[in-house]
Amino acid sequence: GSEKLKHGLQFYICSLSTKVIIYKGMLTSGQVLPYFSDLTDSDYQTHLAMVHSRFSTNTFPSWDRAQPLRFMSHNGEINTLRGNTNWMRARVGNAASPMFGAQLKKLFPVVEPHCSDSGSFDNVLEFLLMNGRTLQEAVLMMVPEAWQKHETMSEERRAFYEYFSCMMEPWDGPAAIAFTDGRQIGATLDRNGLRPSRYIVTADDLVVMASESGVLPIDEGRIVKKWRLQPGKMFLIDLEQGRMIDDEELKATLANSKPYTQWIENLRIRLDDVVGGGSGG
Repeated sequence: GSEKLKHGLQFYICSLSTKVIIYKGMLTSGQVLPYFSDLTDSDYQTHLAMVHSRFSTNTFPSWDRAQPLRFMSHNGEINTLRGNTNWMRARVGNAASPMFGAQLKKLFPVVEPHCSDSGSFDNVLEFLLMNGRTLQEAVLMMVPEAWQKHETMSEERRAFYEYFSCMMEPWDGPAAIAFTDGRQIGATLDRNGLRPSRYIVTADDLVVMASESGVLPIDEGRIVKKWRLQPGKMFLIDLEQGRMIDDEELKATLANSKPYTQWIENLRIRLDDVVGGGSGG
């Protein structure tokens, strides 16, 4: 209760999901199964698992900062964190909702204080999801590939990134990000590809991705594909469709889902087209 909170005890909700259970702990890998005994129950089954094991490097470790977070886990650093957080704080003044009205302010600040860089990223990802965006769209808004000088990129995909660059600045840095909402699970790598991210696909439709190869003892005869995530690329496992969606299909589908090219042309103002004004400075 409130009396306990006064004495420093805190209450943290890991998740309020019907599809995902999050287990957290400041534990070594070997302590997880003994601590959460339901994980060793033979009746316990799941379609997916996201596991994160790493010592906190840029904030003091705590239970609420332990990963996985509500929608993602992260290996790397967000170097633009201060700017990203300030921009989210600045956007609060323009936020409005016909559904929530004046109660919308209860959601703010979007980025909780004292979070790690991963926790701040997860806060904004959750906010974008609650706005009705898909998980993969929200992640691409936050971690776009290098598109500005990509000469072979389609006009539709370039328009997708340009449109969202006006709404969200990149969360930049060496980062490999895994994300899930219980229906889909995927991963993306930063535009510079500065974090390792390797995966395998087996003949019986198991996909394993990790920072290193060989994290699980899987017989070589079962493996049908070995590869690594490349800079700025993403893949997605859609559990409802029962298949893996690669980077090209994923981004082409999103880029063609809305008339982004036309929207940009309607909204863009070029300095050469501005009429009026004197010749003075």
